[in-house]
Amino acid sequence: MKDHTKAIFLMAATALVWSSGGLAIKLVDWHPMAITGLRSGLAAATLILIFRSKLRFCFSPIQWGAALGYAGLLITNVVATKLTTSANAILLAYTAPVYVALLAPWFLKEQTRRSDWIFIAFTVGGMTLFFLDKLTPTGLWGNIIAIGTGVSYALFTLCMRAQKDASPVESVIMGHCITALCGFPFMFDTIPSAESWMGLFYLGILQQGVSLVFYTWAIKRLGALEAILIMMLEPIFNPVFVAVGYGEVPGAWALSGGLLVVGAVTLRGIAGTARPKP
Repeated sequence: MKDHTKAIFLMAATALVWSSGGLAIKLVDWHPMAITGLRSGLAAATLILIFRSKLRFCFSPIQWGAALGYAGLLITNVVATKLTTSANAILLAYTAPVYVALLAPWFLKEQTRRSDWIFIAFTVGGMTLFFLDKLTPTGLWGNIIAIGTGVSYALFTLCMRAQKDASPVESVIMGHCITALCGFPFMFDTIPSAESWMGLFYLGILQQGVSLVFYTWAIKRLGALEAILIMMLEPIFNPVFVAVGYGEVPGAWALSGGLLVVGAVTLRGIAGTARPKP
């Protein structure tokens, strides 16, 4: 199996593991900043243990850019998941392909095809439908924060891809350390229950630790837009897991937007497979 094919499968596996995060976050009864802080502390420890003999921190602008983008992604996603529905939080984060398409030609010298813009337009159109649901004030803020997740996700993806000839795992560890420091002051208000601790260990060690081993290997072998579109599997399965395990069902407009997003990504995948290689 070619490295590119392996990268596609590992990126898809990462998306499925990440998609379980919405349910786990919903089930943990704790302050959202405390959740994201402890999760990142556990994830950083896991990754340092796995890559301890290979880590090379150069603290370059690109490495810091990826770290800050990842920290922003982690923090805004957990806060948005607590304030709005998990479906809204994860799907609105996927405005990221728009920012990637805008910046990749300049930042990475990777050309965005005209056909990609068509599918991106459908994706953005689907995401606007989420704001047509009846939202509480906290739900509205959750949606707005989720768009910030998309901006952070785009920055993270671009900077990670820019490190394709080096090891990008250091940026992930740095991002987790930044997030852990941000969440640390919120960890002392209450003590999580035993069930919450199980969820926190899952989130930190497996959902954000081991899965990122797959991600850092795959991202070096995929284009930025290709990688972020494969990761669209995450918002497909995230609401399903939450609906089954937590009983939270998206609104009608959000469901319509999600179907439009899924359709756009599916068609893009079919078109990409059918396109002859030069």
